[in-house]
Amino acid sequence: MTEPPPDIDIRAARPADAEAIAAMHCLPGFRWGTLRPPFVTPEMVRARLEAPFDGHSLVACVGGQIVGQIGLHRQGGRRAHVGDIGMGVHDGWTGRGIGTRLMDEAVTVADRWLGLRRLELTVYTDNVPALALYRRFGFVVEGTHRAYALRDGVLVDAYTMGRVVAAVGESPGSTP
Repeated sequence: MTEPPPDIDIRAARPADAEAIAAMHCLPGFRWGTLRPPFVTPEMVRARLEAPFDGHSLVACVGGQIVGQIGLHRQGGRRAHVGDIGMGVHDGWTGRGIGTRLMDEAVTVADRWLGLRRLELTVYTDNVPALALYRRFGFVVEGTHRAYALRDGVLVDAYTMGRVVAAVGESPGSTP
């Protein structure tokens, strides 16, 4: 890993960030590791940021430049204890601690502020750096989605990963 930048600012994404976020989503490396299609427009991003949703969209900034994004979406109903995570890092900033900082903030919000007990994500099976990051935060592979998504003309597999935190007085996977 390259030396991490000294000042990574994590904050809520806002509609004014739409242009920078759209540009990041269109980078080939960012797109390779996510479900984002090519040619994302600022209007598409702005609409997503302005739409009501039960979650958090955070960005990582270095020197005022947006270098990463993570979303934490809370499920509803009987799955209100579950959050879904999706993230990506700017092509020029991979391997420099951006993903670690974003994941740390999302997990902190999930654990300490929302009381979520389960976090879920999907990751392409060939995304070795992302798999290592998620494992460091306690995620485990729970299954494989075969032919999960079309990436550059090829169907690729993805893992579903989960992280379960026990509530006070119970253990993950316990049954009454």
